[in-house]
Parts: sequence; structure tokens; C-alpha cells
Amino acid sequence: MTNKLEDTVKRIQTQNKRVGDAVELITRYGGTDGAHHKQWLLDQTLRTLLTPRLYQEWRDAYDNNTDENGERYGEWDEGIAP
Repeated sequence: MTNKLEDTVKRIQTQNKRVGDAVELITRYGGTDGAHHKQWLLDQTLRTLLTPRLYQEWRDAYDNNTDENGERYGEWDEGIAP
């Protein structure tokens, strides 16, 4: 990271630890190629922003989501670390 970018991330981190940590994750890994790596980044960002209990609640709701016909769709993909 550049000095200006590092300084900006540090300022964000001091304002709100969870948000700052999420911004740092995105800053560090956001430029990594590959959909599976981007999915990992999304998952890690959610884990950073939410408490473990709330993350699990969200996962359960996401994995059991249904469309207007009652058909279940989509299961959360944790991706692959870069």
C-alpha cells in the first residue's frame, strides 16, 4: 500500500475498528484476480463487520432464502483465499 492509502486506512480504523478492518481487507485483497478470491473477500469482510453469532444468523437466512415460488436458491460460497 502507498503511504497515503495506509494513512487513510488507519484514519478509518481509528473511527470504527470493524469498519476499518473491513476496509483494510478490501484494500489488501480487492485487486486480486479471480471470482473465487473475490468471493472469499466478501465472506471475510462480512465476518469482520458482523459478530460471529450475527454472521451465522445471516448465513442461515441466506442459505435458506427462497424466491416468490418458494424455490430455494443460492447457498453462500466462502470462496478461496488468495
